[in-house]
Parts: sequence; C-alpha cells; structure tokens
Amino acid sequence: MQAKELASKRDFSRHHRFLITRWLTDLVAATPDPRRSDLAHLFRRAGFGARPDEVDHAATQGYPATVESLLAGLTGPDPAADAIAPPPFAASGVAPLPPATDPAARQTAIKARNAEAAGEYQALQRWWLNRMIATSTPLREKMTLLWHGHFATAFQKVRVASFMFRQNELFRTLGGGSFETLTQAVAKDPAMMRWLDTESNVAGHPNENFARELMELFTLGIGNYAETDVQAAARAFTGWSLVPATGAFVLRPRRHDSGPKTFLGQSGNFDGTDIVRIVTHQPASARFVVAKLWSHLAYPVAPTDALVAPLAAAYARDLDITSLLRTIFLHPGFTSSAAKQGLVKQPIEWVVGLARAFGLDADLKPSGGTGAGAVAGRSPLSGILAVLAQEPFNPPNVGGWAQNGYWLNTATSLARLQAGLAVAARLDLSWLDVVPVGQRPAAIGQRLSIDGWGQTTLAALNHVAGHPVVLVGLAVTAPEYVLN
Repeated sequence: MQAKELASKRDFSRHHRFLITRWLTDLVAATPDPRRSDLAHLFRRAGFGARPDEVDHAATQGYPATVESLLAGLTGPDPAADAIAPPPFAASGVAPLPPATDPAARQTAIKARNAEAAGEYQALQRWWLNRMIATSTPLREKMTLLWHGHFATAFQKVRVASFMFRQNELFRTLGGGSFETLTQAVAKDPAMMRWLDTESNVAGHPNENFARELMELFTLGIGNYAETDVQAAARAFTGWSLVPATGAFVLRPRRHDSGPKTFLGQSGNFDGTDIVRIVTHQPASARFVVAKLWSHLAYPVAPTDALVAPLAAAYARDLDITSLLRTIFLHPGFTSSAAKQGLVKQPIEWVVGLARAFGLDADLKPSGGTGAGAVAGRSPLSGILAVLAQEPFNPPNVGGWAQNGYWLNTATSLARLQAGLAVAARLDLSWLDVVPVGQRPAAIGQRLSIDGWGQTTLAALNHVAGHPVVLVGLAVTAPEYVLN
C-alpha cells in the first residue's frame, strides 16, 4: 500500500510538473492580456498590488465593476484590517510634567515619557503596516497613505503617538468624502495643531505656520495667494487650542482676534472655519487637488495641465473625493502607457506590496495573526522603511515625501536590493521546486502580477534562476516591479 501511494505521489508530481511547465510556457509565449494589464495597474494604483487570484476575479467582473468595488471599500466594512487592534496608548504623553522648580523630577519624567512614546510609535507603525497588508479595502488604506503625505505631520515633533493614531483614523474615515470636511477636521486635529503650532496661536502675535501651509501645500499652491492672505488667515486661527490632558480641540475666545479680515478677496469677521471654507472652494484649489490626486495615482501633472481643467470643473461642484477618484480611474489617460510607466513605487507601497504578494506580516512572518503591537520594538518592515527613508508617521517635513526620481539613486537602489534579498530569505519558496529553472522568472512575474519581463531583466533573472532567494530578491527590485 505504501509503495502504491508513493508511486501515485510520483505520478502526481510528474503530472503537476507537466501542467505547470505547459502553463508557464504558454505564459511566456502569450501576449499580455490588456484587460488583465489594466486591472493589475488599477490594483497597484488603487491599492498595493494584487495577487493573481484577485486579478482573475476582477477579470470576471470587468474593469468598471472593479472600480466600483474598490470605491465601495472607502466606506464599507473591512473585517480583516479591523481585526488588527491598535496598540494601547498611555495617558502620560499628554499629562502635565512636574514643575520647572523641580528640574530633576521634570527631567526624569521627560526621559520616561520619551521612552514610552518611542515604544508606542514603533507599535503604531507595526499596526498600520499590518492594516495595509491585511486590508480587504485597499483603496481606503491607499488614500489614508496619500492624505498622510499630503497633510504631512511627523512624530518627530508631535511626540504623542495617540495624536498620530487619531489623525490616521481621521484620514481613513473622511478621506473619501468632501475635501472641505476633511480639511476642516485636519485643521482641528491635535497632531496638525501641534505640528504647525496652531495651538499657540494668539491674538496680537498670530503664528502664520498653519495659515501658510494650508494655502501653499494643502489647498492652493504657490502663486494663488498673497502675504496679506496669510496674515489674515493667521489672525482667523487665533484662539484655536487643545485641552492638554486629552488633545481635544478648544476655542479660547480671549485669545481670538475677532476683528474684520480680508481673505482672498472676501471680507468679514472670519474665524478658522471660514478660512477653510473659503480656500477649499477656490477654483485654484479644485485644480490643485485634482492635479495632486492625478499625480499620485496616474502620472505627474501640474495644475495648469490641459487634462486637469475638465476634471477640476466636475470636482468643484461638490468637492467629493470619491467622485473624483471614479473619474480618474475611468479616464482613458489612467490606463495609458504614460500612466503605467509614470510612477515609481514609494517604499511603503513597495514593502506592503511584497508582504501582500507573499503572505507576510510586518514582522516578516506568515500573515493572519493579530498583528497589533504585541511584539515589542521596531518591526522588520519598519526597519527596512527606516533605511529606505519612508517611515510611516514620520515624513521628513511639512511637504511630505517626494515622488519618482527621489527614490531612484545609488543609495536607495542598493538599500532596496538588500531589503528585497532580506525579505526573500524569509519566504517559503519550496513551491518553486516543481518549476523548471528556465520558467522560474515567469512564475515570479505571475506571482507579482507583472505583464512580463523586459529582455535585460529576463536575462538577469535567468542567470540566477537556480537560486530562488536571489531570484526573488532581484525580481522585486527590477524596473518592471519598482515602477508602480
């Protein structure tokens, strides 16, 4: 009986090897299916890439229906990601420090607070990376990441992990709705108020940081406002503050400048809410927001680009982000060759895409666990992202992270290759054992939902095809995969 079973297994193995070989031969010889190519592109831009089975399912639904399914995920349930509980946050981060009259106690408390905050920050990174990996609504996490880079705030100054968490949830909850509603919420968000000093903005000595960045980086762009508009907006935001113990927004009337103000051609006794309403409804803001989203989802454009004007006119009617996303994804330019070759993966997109493709979590272990910060210290994926210069919750400045060429230099390319090899070394690649060596590059490409390898890349991959770890490490750093 055992001999028969062994012979049966050998027969099955030979049959399995034959089927895989035939399938891979057909895959190499076939011209890429444009429908699958468009869908794989959509999943990369509206998420973090797709597994072959996800593309297969989408192909049965069709491109427009897949777009609607992704858009529905902006507000629908996400049980896989929601099962990953956020880390606990201690109250000491916002608790009052001992008085300056007791410097020793104060210094001890500051050191303890900083150590505690660092641990919470690392747990928070692990939590969000695991959410992005596990999510069944990838567009919602992708938009959370996009808004995090747009309304950039960083832990390096905020120093309270619970504030960063609240802002992250704000982006996740409001990121697909009205841009005005989102911006109003960001203006009162404790992480943003601390990052750009709104909490210390008082009448008579207005702080211009948030007012300036609101127009320059968040809503209008340079050239669409004057210094007098910055000054008026700063006055309008005076009196906005936080409750120290909770981070809750509070208006302190005695600190507010209630005098008349002229802002972008309108005059009145404006407060900060009025400023946000006025600025987000400017025609220049419509062009700015459309250009920003198109540039992050398709390929870089300026607000003056001819493509932007008709999209901006439609968006300006209600400032609805979901409607704008639908228009972008269904636009012929979105699936053009210019779009498919128009962006370089940011490191977060790259590592999350790898983890999703190969079934790993932020600790480079098989995904499916609780994820939530139960492990102390920085996760391996967070460590990789620190080397690649894109750590979640810690953009380098108020402008966020740059695009494309910013990630293509000698240092980052070498770091990406080292990271790719490190990830590959943690994978179970035994499934490649049944794949003929010459067909392994195609097998890896199919696993990564890549249309096909260029001749130069294919030659390099064939050269290392007998070494699975090196093969995968090289494949995930090849231009065909690094391009988003």
